[in-house]
Amino acid sequence: MYAVYGVEPEVQAYAMARYSRSALSMRESLQEINQQKAEKFLNTFYFQYGHRSIADLAHIALAIERLSILAAIAVADEQRWDGQERSTRYQDFKKSGYYTPDFGGDEPARTLYQETIDSLFAEYEKHSDAMFRYLAEITPRPADMKQEPYERTMRARAFDITRYLLPLATNTSLGEIVNARTLESQVARLLSYTHKEVRHLGELLKRAATEPAYNINHELLKSLVEEVRATNSQLGERAAKELLKDVRMAPTLVKYADANAYEIETRRGLKQAASDLMKKAAISRSRLVDLLDDDPLELELAATLLYEHCQYPYRQIRDQLDGLGAKMQREIIDFGLRHRGKHDEMLRAFCAGQKFRFDILMDIGGFRDMHRHRRCVQIGQSFTTAHGYDVPEEYEAAGFRAGYESAMKRAVAAIQQLADRPGAEAAENAQYLIPLAFRKRSLFKMDFAEVVYISELRTTPAGHRSYRNVAYAMYEAVARKYPSLAGYFRVHDVREPADVLKR
Repeated sequence: MYAVYGVEPEVQAYAMARYSRSALSMRESLQEINQQKAEKFLNTFYFQYGHRSIADLAHIALAIERLSILAAIAVADEQRWDGQERSTRYQDFKKSGYYTPDFGGDEPARTLYQETIDSLFAEYEKHSDAMFRYLAEITPRPADMKQEPYERTMRARAFDITRYLLPLATNTSLGEIVNARTLESQVARLLSYTHKEVRHLGELLKRAATEPAYNINHELLKSLVEEVRATNSQLGERAAKELLKDVRMAPTLVKYADANAYEIETRRGLKQAASDLMKKAAISRSRLVDLLDDDPLELELAATLLYEHCQYPYRQIRDQLDGLGAKMQREIIDFGLRHRGKHDEMLRAFCAGQKFRFDILMDIGGFRDMHRHRRCVQIGQSFTTAHGYDVPEEYEAAGFRAGYESAMKRAVAAIQQLADRPGAEAAENAQYLIPLAFRKRSLFKMDFAEVVYISELRTTPAGHRSYRNVAYAMYEAVARKYPSLAGYFRVHDVREPADVLKR
């Protein structure tokens, strides 16, 4: 048994795939494989014969920087994905800058957009400093704790609270490690997205995978090559050819990734179907967490397909569909597959049948944390101000609530004005102004083990209050429905005071 290092991802994928077709060892395979052979093999078996699992063997690390939080949520919305994003707890976002959409020649819209975001950032900076001082006043430093870790902890807690003011336009950065099959589907999904920024990221992601990669050792190797060349020019040229060659991480496996017509056409049709079904009905009030009842599979599929394309609770959609009967449900399911091409995977909404389904309505900031749970199916609705916003209790205690709510009201007014402007993506551009305090609805489907995992992990005192409340509500919902299983959860009671210094 041995680890393998220094091999291009596509060559590595070819070498591993050969285990099924050759008796050669990995060492022997790698010695006779080059990039050209790998490309020829992948073109045949991956694209012509459809052996897509081969691409699972090529893993690629990518850095994506200076994208908006809105776009980062879109990028990370992959079930087979590993990555990390900048934390709003440990970093001050006031210097991050923000994304500005293309408003064309609409200068009043651009001005309103920039003024609104500048105002939110000013409130964020002011409240971060003021909240730090307030927390320090009510939380004395223990004698056995040094000043530096004490201040760092207080700053993190202050950022936890004031992140509610950050708009979705705020710039962030993230790193991801994915296999080439996931990358191919990710690029196609991003190229099909509703927001121009995200579509552009799809293009950049594809380019990053197919163009020469950043080599951290390049300057060191370049210096070494120059030393060799000074001694022996012929050997120096050979060293340059071997050591300074460009390496492309996935030049073959993602080269055909393009916008997905299935996703685009189905989204357009389901959005209209949801609108026709609900007929502008008032949005029903719902709990923070709603553990849904078991439904016939056809009803669940139809309701889930429409859920993503409106702002209604799952129960409200489900009840409306149930009243219209099986024929309407089958029509919606049929539409969800009508535009599916030969190589298209079914939409995520078809991942159905899980025992535990939670309709969750929580602030966007907390959703970003819950979004990291990949071992479940997540169906998210779009960003909106329709569900209102959360107010951290510290704002009331510190006397900052009036200023906080005034900032939210100004943001709502600007969002509505921008959404009403002419332009193909006016509503999408307006969403960038939505602060993280506003609530977003998402459907989480999972098995029992994942319910226990999320409930235990996310209720710890070190966590953010927002997702702690959600995770505890998930536990309570399961405990009410299956009381005999409640004892298997090792949760922390979020009603008990949490020690701020242990966060």
